[in-house]
Order: sequence, then structure tokens, then C-alpha cells
Amino acid sequence: MVSACSLLISCLASSTAVSSAFQSSRVLNVQSVRNIHPTTFLSSASSDAEEYLSANCPSYTSFLAKNGDAMKKAIKSEEGFTIFAPTEAAFASLDEKKKEQLEDVRNTEVTMKIASYHAIAEPVTADELFNSGGVVTVGGEVPADRSVSGGFFGVGGKEDGGVTLNGAKVVKSVEFTDDAVTGIIHEVDDFISPSILWRYADQRE
Repeated sequence: MVSACSLLISCLASSTAVSSAFQSSRVLNVQSVRNIHPTTFLSSASSDAEEYLSANCPSYTSFLAKNGDAMKKAIKSEEGFTIFAPTEAAFASLDEKKKEQLEDVRNTEVTMKIASYHAIAEPVTADELFNSGGVVTVGGEVPADRSVSGGFFGVGGKEDGGVTLNGAKVVKSVEFTDDAVTGIIHEVDDFISPSILWRYADQRE
């Protein structure tokens, strides 16, 4: 049986090219993000990415297994793929209501949409995220900002070299390469999908 991770990766890594994931073409010469999010280069991109997700993001892997149909909607690309994988801590921090919503089969349409916001049909590095201003995922647009540490209620803080997507911070980035495909997994400390999607989970008959 083909796993949900395999389905996601194969959908993202095959067939026709797509438009750029970036909302902005602005490029800045900033290098510090590399020190915050070191990238590991591996071989056999698709299989290594699947193995990495299973070993390091089991809750996300389980989430994908229940939302495999969402992956069929992924934009196909010869360029590779990017996956934003919420960490185990991100899943653990969900309140009981949201955990139940993710498990409830009546919310399948909503959870499929949430899953679609966590994939891009081309490789996007941490440096590129840092300089982008935002990305276009399979599900839709997601704002990207430079993370700030210190200050008081967001005032007086300083950029720390990191990047956030819809408020979720990238805590680790891993790159997988082979002769045909480059894939990147960014572990994030929260879901990057719009928070309003959770509200739709409550609007069922």
C-alpha cells in the first residue's frame, strides 16, 4: 500500500512545472538564517523525506494518513517539493477541541484544506523563506515574516535571524536531493494554515 507520505511526495515531485511560490521577488543578501536553521543534505530525496517524516514527525505523518485525498490535489512539479511539518510539540499544544476536530471524519474537508497549506510544489529553502515576504502553498497564500526576540508585546524586539509563516516559526530545515528532485522539509512550531479554518470545523450538520 502506498503511504500518505509517498502520495504527498509523488504528487509534488512529478509532471508539469508551476509558477513561483513566492509572493515577492525581492531578494536581500541576508545570511544569518543559515545559522539558525542548518540544512542537512541527503540522497534519494523522496524516500529519505518519507523516512524522515515518519521518524521525526509521527503525528504529522498520521495526520497525512487520514487526509490522503488532499495530497491528490497537490500541484505537480518537476522542480521538487517543500513540506511544512508541524512538530510533535505543535500537535501536543493543541487543545482537546482541536484534537477532536482533527480526528472527526465529519471534518475531512477542513482537515484536507489544512493539510494542503503545508505543501509547495517546488523546493523553497530557509534563506528563500527569510527573504520572501510570503509563499503560495497548495492551499493558498501564507505570509512570511522575520522572527523577533525580546521586547514587550512585540515592541522593542530585534530580529533573531529566523522566519515565521503565519506566526509559526521554522525550527529546523532539512534538504533532500537526488539526481532528479530536491525536496525540503521545514519543521514548524505550529500549523501555518489560516486559523479561521478551525472555525469551519464547527459548522457541520
